[in-house]
Amino acid sequence: MMNSTENQTIMAGLLPGHASKALILIHGRGGAANDIITLAPALKLNDKFTIVAPQAPDFSWYPYSFMANEDANQPALDNSLAQIRTVVENLNAAGVGNKGIYFLGFSQGACLTLEYVTRNASLYGGVVAFTGGLIGEKLNTSRYEGDFLGTKILITAGVPDPHVPLSRIAESESILSAMEADVRLETFPGKPHGISGREIELANALIF
Repeated sequence: MMNSTENQTIMAGLLPGHASKALILIHGRGGAANDIITLAPALKLNDKFTIVAPQAPDFSWYPYSFMANEDANQPALDNSLAQIRTVVENLNAAGVGNKGIYFLGFSQGACLTLEYVTRNASLYGGVVAFTGGLIGEKLNTSRYEGDFLGTKILITAGVPDPHVPLSRIAESESILSAMEADVRLETFPGKPHGISGREIELANALIF
């Protein structure tokens, strides 16, 4: 097992140059890379994975709600998207293609995950968004490009959730599906804002 905090990123599993698959774990607001990486042992990952958990500056990917006016969340939002892009590009350079890259994010990290992959649609290994939706006061669909080519995407959320309304999750699902993603949306009445064991089970069954 390899661990590093270089460039505010924690890594585990195989070194990228020796891995055929990668999981990018994106923490929520107030969380940390070294927290979300503890999910990895609960996931059905084989021994071919490298695991990468980037750290947001000051523990937040952007300052306000994901449904705030986008200008209010700049330049942090663009910087965060660029940070994820750098992780992906580094994995690609190490020999892990997009088809072998999986994403998992929670809350603010789930929103950033969905925003990144939808702006850069491709055939990915799979995507898990634990309580998240696409970002913006109103969604600018002109920035969403490419074809998911059947990428499996799991979105889960409690209903109601204090931070992520179901209406935005449904709107996000519609956009992803139109871009040829294989989307599964699962809601849990009364579930607190967090990650439940049932959500982990679904991720293992449907994505990993």
